[in-house]
Amino acid sequence: MTSLRIVMPVLGEGADLAARLRALDGLRERGVEVVVVDGGSSDATWAVACRHADRVMLAPRGRGSQMNAGAAAATGRSCDILLFLHGDTQLPCDADRLVVAAVVAGASWGRFDVRIDSPHPLLRLVGFMINLRSRLTGIATGDQAIFVRRDVFEKVGGFADIPLMEDIDLSARLRRLGRPACLRPPVVTSARRWDKHGVMRTVLLMWRLRAMYFFGTPPQALADAYGYARRPPASSVIVAVAIMAKAPIPGLAKTRLAPVIGVKAAARAQRRFTLQTLHVARQAALGPVRLWCAPDTRHVFFRALARRADVEQLTQSGGDLGDRLRQAMEQHFARGVQSPRVPLLIVGTDCPLLSPCHLQQAAQALDRHDVVLIPALDGGYVLIGMRRPIPRVFDAVAWSTPQVLQQTRDRLRAANASWVELDPLWDVDEPPDWQRYQQLLAGLDAPASPEHP
Repeated sequence: MTSLRIVMPVLGEGADLAARLRALDGLRERGVEVVVVDGGSSDATWAVACRHADRVMLAPRGRGSQMNAGAAAATGRSCDILLFLHGDTQLPCDADRLVVAAVVAGASWGRFDVRIDSPHPLLRLVGFMINLRSRLTGIATGDQAIFVRRDVFEKVGGFADIPLMEDIDLSARLRRLGRPACLRPPVVTSARRWDKHGVMRTVLLMWRLRAMYFFGTPPQALADAYGYARRPPASSVIVAVAIMAKAPIPGLAKTRLAPVIGVKAAARAQRRFTLQTLHVARQAALGPVRLWCAPDTRHVFFRALARRADVEQLTQSGGDLGDRLRQAMEQHFARGVQSPRVPLLIVGTDCPLLSPCHLQQAAQALDRHDVVLIPALDGGYVLIGMRRPIPRVFDAVAWSTPQVLQQTRDRLRAANASWVELDPLWDVDEPPDWQRYQQLLAGLDAPASPEHP
């Protein structure tokens, strides 16, 4: 049986991504694998993708590099055909059958016709011209959902790691092996770039960029002309990550949510949040990841993690949260006494919006500051990172109150430590938080911020 993997590169798609991914549910039920590759989003993109895709991974920003990473991902599933789908494009409901039929009939690659999601008559003409040009030239654009046999994709070397025109470049190399299958059922792509910049201005810009590309203008110059944000430099920072995790025990996990969703559902939420936070830390690829387990490492959930995940587990001990945070900090920095100290990030598992990009930003902040914080909207913090041990930062803090962040600032000021605060996130602790989270995952409008009693 021929298998199909959809690779979707995303960056800053936010809650809008939910509807696009939910539209793929029917294909997933028929065995299609959906792999989302994030280029470093700091909004809700990561959280939404984790809920609706088979796999979510991080790759260097740029559609070419992101799609190559998704194509190469080892997932345990076989993959005969790759389909590359932009985050603002929707496939027809029987796209899998159409693609497989085209490949079985002998096509090594192909694309769909495209329709722009707008009633504007000029955009209807633009879609028609894109499809006509593609038929005449054998060149496809990324908006047309290019698909290709995996062995052929590997034979031509995949996408070039260039910031723009990676789709045109790949099409030109594939065309040397054969003409594309041009499937008439259209994909529907968002009109947002035409709406943002104006229809005629966008059309003229794309014509100019294609002409520049044809005459050999360097890819980065094309990207600059398009207004494409340059890829941030890769960080070589090595930082350890400590995850403070509770066992998903019904009646003891997410107790403030239990009256609304039930004790078993609250425990399942705790389990899912822990797995997602661990995945985030591993994808950030900053350094060693350690899981601090409460009440201890013997719970069946932690034992199962030990069997399938290569992550060190330690037992939280002591009194309040401050004691347990201090324990993680002291044990980490004690390891570095005989060697250069590695900075430490400490995170909980209550913030499903935390992404690898947030951890990478926090790690980079420790190049210039003693401490980095990601505040929580409830008055606490989602993450604290330290370049050096500051034991007093956890002293006499009124944990689980709106005073936590301010008291932490006071302790840092008293310790003469420099610190920086990144953009705030929100935890899922109270019923309004849970409602907002569910609305986010569904792609529905949610309150601007969760309310807390």
